Amino acid sequence: MSIPGLDTWLNSAQGRYVMGWEQRNLDAAVADVFGFNALQLGLPQFDFLQANRIPLRQKAGDSGAVDALCDLVALPFASQSIDLVVLPHALEFSDDPHQILREVERILIPEGQVIITGFNPLSLWGLKRRINRSGNFPWHGSYLSMRRLRDWLKLLGFEVDRGTLGCFAPPFEQQQWLQRWPVIETVGERCWNFSGGVYMLRAIKRVHSMRLITPNWKKKPVRAAALHPMAQKESNDN
Repeated sequence: MSIPGLDTWLNSAQGRYVMGWEQRNLDAAVADVFGFNALQLGLPQFDFLQANRIPLRQKAGDSGAVDALCDLVALPFASQSIDLVVLPHALEFSDDPHQILREVERILIPEGQVIITGFNPLSLWGLKRRINRSGNFPWHGSYLSMRRLRDWLKLLGFEVDRGTLGCFAPPFEQQQWLQRWPVIETVGERCWNFSGGVYMLRAIKRVHSMRLITPNWKKKPVRAAALHPMAQKESNDN
């Protein structure tokens, strides 16, 4: 995910604030996911699979320190081969987020999990995006609401959980202002959890088992054939 201005923002006070929240919550989310193959799509600057115990953990993307250099809309992985996929901010900065989700659905095994993070358009961070015309990261992205993302995932056959929101502080650029709002994180989770600046959403790929429909064969009682008159006569002579 080659995005102009990304590295500069990640090193800013806002970037450290957001990535700190996401690292803590993703660590907790992936810790109890088991399997053989895990994949992180996007933001290779961070290891969002570090708390996971799956033996083969890889990063994929179109730039950066990745294990598989590829386009996210055409992943070079076999169908039904991945147990866990983490998507940190990959959808909102893509020209084709639907195709990325279709690829994720294709490579996940049945009951495999995908965990997605994104900016919440229904927050102060989303409001700043609407009024900010600089075109700098992250304000030029196409933010997806959790409701819309749930609808997309359900259409692909995923079962989606409620999700988690965080980063309730306004998008200040100065570290000292962000540090003055620690209590708002606790209050926000309890009182207005819909307004968090970023969210994390987990979904499980469900594959409904097929039921084999067989013909409804019914056994009919077999009746003994009636004796012909000649056979009846021979029987009487005996």
